[in-house]
Amino acid sequence: MATAPLPASAPAINRLEANNRPGGLTKQQQAARTAAEEFEQTFLTTMLSSMFAGVKTSAPFGGGHAEEQFRSVLLGEYAKDMAKTGGIGIADEVYREILAIQEGKA
Repeated sequence: MATAPLPASAPAINRLEANNRPGGLTKQQQAARTAAEEFEQTFLTTMLSSMFAGVKTSAPFGGGHAEEQFRSVLLGEYAKDMAKTGGIGIADEVYREILAIQEGKA
């Protein structure tokens, strides 16, 4: 029974495991992958927030309380997209460690 390959935007480890297993990832593996991506997303949000902390905007197109609020939402969305498309590799390492701990190998 062949499985359909995941899209190229899926993280490499996710593609490899899904293609090597008849039914794709198990629920436990998918939950581990989601947790790893959420961890990377949180890390990236913190990193991006630090990067943009010193950026000042001026009138007429910037500044104010509304922009401060929007920036945090925008950075969170940037981080979510980065993590979903492979990120910087943190999610893959965290995913491997979660699976190792679950299997009692850590």
